[in-house]
Amino acid sequence: MTPIEATLVAVAGLFAGTINAVVGSGTLITFPVLLALGYQPVVANASNSIGLIPGGVTGSIGYRAELTGQRTRLIRLGVGSLLGGVTGALLLLILPPGVFKAVVPVLIIVALVLVVAQPWLSKRLAERERHEHGGAGAVVAAFGAGVYGGYFGAAQGVLLVGMLGILLDETLQRLNALKNVLTAGVNLVAGVVFVLIADVDWLVVLMVAIGSTAGGILGAKIGRRLPPAVLRGVIVVVGLVAVVKLLTS
Repeated sequence: MTPIEATLVAVAGLFAGTINAVVGSGTLITFPVLLALGYQPVVANASNSIGLIPGGVTGSIGYRAELTGQRTRLIRLGVGSLLGGVTGALLLLILPPGVFKAVVPVLIIVALVLVVAQPWLSKRLAERERHEHGGAGAVVAAFGAGVYGGYFGAAQGVLLVGMLGILLDETLQRLNALKNVLTAGVNLVAGVVFVLIADVDWLVVLMVAIGSTAGGILGAKIGRRLPPAVLRGVIVVVGLVAVVKLLTS
């Protein structure tokens, strides 16, 4: 990797870390850059997942105020996310690339519909008793998003916010904080699997990590200041970009 390429990867990591903290889908920035530089898809995906971990940590720290009171919820959903992340990482290594390609855009579109419809659905469900932590449905949702995140990762945050927004009676900003921690955990366990089994380019990891660390800090500052309607709009726009990118790749 030349100095110019290393700088490009670090800048991509910065943008990815920023957008991950705000909504997710930062992989749509770093992954294509790595492919353009000649890295094999599995190596690029594995190295990218590990490199984005520090950004997930700094983004979660930036949202620490919104995480107050969610410890038990994090533990319950975290178990599902971590198991899903390991499963997804293993699937990346054993399944043909086209298996998820047909399904992922549909999942993202469903998630976007849920994000847009969340205020209306929440009102309709307000009279129904909902489990404080989302019940078994939230754990299953966290597991499913974790599988997808371990496999590829782009728009994992959109999927999480869309599903948990319906299952949990919670504000969008607190859901976003929850999303940051869960997605960081998925990247972590998937990264462990990749280190043990797959090929990893550690220089790529380093440059992505440098950029994503700063990006997580910046993204948390931006995301926490966005009104719910604006944040919801950002989620929808990023999700649509993800769908178009996946369908045309």
